[in-house]
Amino acid sequence: MNKYPIWKYILILAVVAGAAIYALPNIYPPDPAVQISGETSGTQISQRLLDRATGSLEPAGIGVVGAEISADGVSALIRLSDRDQQLAANKVIKEALGDGYIVALNLAPTTPDWLRDIGAQPMKLGLDLSGGVHFLMEVDIDAAVAARAEGLGAQIRTQLLEEGIRYRTPEISDSNQVTIGFRTTEDRTAARALITEQNPDLLVDTSEDAGLFNLEFSYTEVSIREIEERALNQNLTALKNRVNELGVAEPLVQRQGSNRIVVELPGIQDTAEAKRIIGKTANLEFRLEHSTTTSAFYEDFEFSNTTVGQGTARLDRDPILTGELVTDASTGFDENGRPQVNITLSSDGGTLMHRSTRDAVGRRMAVLFIEFKSRSVEQIDENGEVQIVLESYSDEKVISLATIQSALGVSFRITGSGSQAEASELALLLRAGALAAPMTFVEERTVGPSLGAENVAAGITSIQIGLGLVILFMLVYYRAFGVIATVALSANLVLLTAVMSIIGATLTLPGIAGIVLTLGMAVDANVLIFSRIREELKNGSPPQAAIKAGYDLALSTIVDANLTTLIVALILYLIGSGPVQGFAVTLAVGILTSMFTAILGSRALVNLTMGRRKDLKTLWI
Repeated sequence: MNKYPIWKYILILAVVAGAAIYALPNIYPPDPAVQISGETSGTQISQRLLDRATGSLEPAGIGVVGAEISADGVSALIRLSDRDQQLAANKVIKEALGDGYIVALNLAPTTPDWLRDIGAQPMKLGLDLSGGVHFLMEVDIDAAVAARAEGLGAQIRTQLLEEGIRYRTPEISDSNQVTIGFRTTEDRTAARALITEQNPDLLVDTSEDAGLFNLEFSYTEVSIREIEERALNQNLTALKNRVNELGVAEPLVQRQGSNRIVVELPGIQDTAEAKRIIGKTANLEFRLEHSTTTSAFYEDFEFSNTTVGQGTARLDRDPILTGELVTDASTGFDENGRPQVNITLSSDGGTLMHRSTRDAVGRRMAVLFIEFKSRSVEQIDENGEVQIVLESYSDEKVISLATIQSALGVSFRITGSGSQAEASELALLLRAGALAAPMTFVEERTVGPSLGAENVAAGITSIQIGLGLVILFMLVYYRAFGVIATVALSANLVLLTAVMSIIGATLTLPGIAGIVLTLGMAVDANVLIFSRIREELKNGSPPQAAIKAGYDLALSTIVDANLTTLIVALILYLIGSGPVQGFAVTLAVGILTSMFTAILGSRALVNLTMGRRKDLKTLWI
């Protein structure tokens, strides 16, 4: 007799029922929506602001089906009645709110609360299916070279001060040439020997101007190319880290040309947060507060001070170090319960910090937060018409100004970030890596949902046709056992959808191709089993013995065939990228689920319908 113990039936039923529940969210399509959030994490969205945004849509003829503010109050979601009106709604709300807010397209989930409470979520769709966010960013290579020239000037000043060589403050030209003046040729000769020994790759020239003997330092063409390449690679790495922090599935972050980076975020549920984190080019500088007792060679600059009771802060020109030397950053609270950011430096950073602070005990050290932003400004073009253009600018402010109690090392903390959300965002940016050069948005667009909808419709049609043809073949060729194979195949599709949803895999157009291929391969195991049963019946075996032999003898062949395909799928995932990985994930999951339904699922159905019949004389196969 062909029987399963009762626990095995219960297990199979529980797996299929659970899969049906976790696959259920995929039948609830998301609502088209527009999301509003502040440029900083600490900005709160009020009901008044939300009413102003929704009120601006009515005169434009854009239908609103709902509006809600998030539980933490940092963002709001406006649900629209028509997906084709998203872009128009985005433009209208931007004009109504002005600068200071990020308005981005989004898809608002409609999954019932009881499904969300148990963690059931629909599959994420790739950029080719659901649309997504596309950024084209340009790296300011000239700024990277200029920053290195500034660093070179600071380094030279330090070397000359340590050797006691008197000089005039270095000047940096537009061509990033550093010029230092000396009163005597002896000082110039000594300085040249010192500097070229420490920097052998620099180009050095001499000149005389207004009674000064000048040294002119500049980078070689090879050095400039290395600086530019390093800056672009560092920005690329930092952007990848930031995207990884956002948890975006299958993002695309790649270089384009000599100074541009493309970022695509498919299936993302919080485009406003992505735009804020990716678009924000922030860095830190640690500088000593300027003192009247400091050498006159150290120039000072005035910065806005956000610490309590302070209007401005005058700081030394040269920073102790920058955020590039930060290796880790985390948030916490100080003894007064205020948010703080715990900083860990690299070994080089720790050495620089210790060297600078050991002789500055009692002085105050500032943490200067530098953020590169863009704003909308009006410009009159050559035809006399007013146009709105984006203007880039830097916002520099002191977020911490504290007295140095003792020499600092590789680990310390900074306070004054404001709210816990702002401290977390600052830690994220530092942890992801500092940008070597500022970036600007050259192109910023949302891949339209219409093309994605057409791809989804075509994909569903292909799945339906493929499933229908396979079912028709099985019913005609294997009759009663074909019905069992059809039920197992349907369960396999449910299992595949559930697993893809649970693991958070992103479904792309190649992924749909993987599903169609899986449907064809899923019945392969049943074909092997049913063919073996037919062969056993032709050899004179009784029906129950033929069923048992069919499943037992075909098992090794099924496992071998699927295991080799699974290995290929894993190799495709490891060495492939983008669409290839999407296909590999779907194929690998489909292989595992099809083995479960084809072997255990169909065997359970056969056992239930035929396994207990002692009078079974013939099989409809």
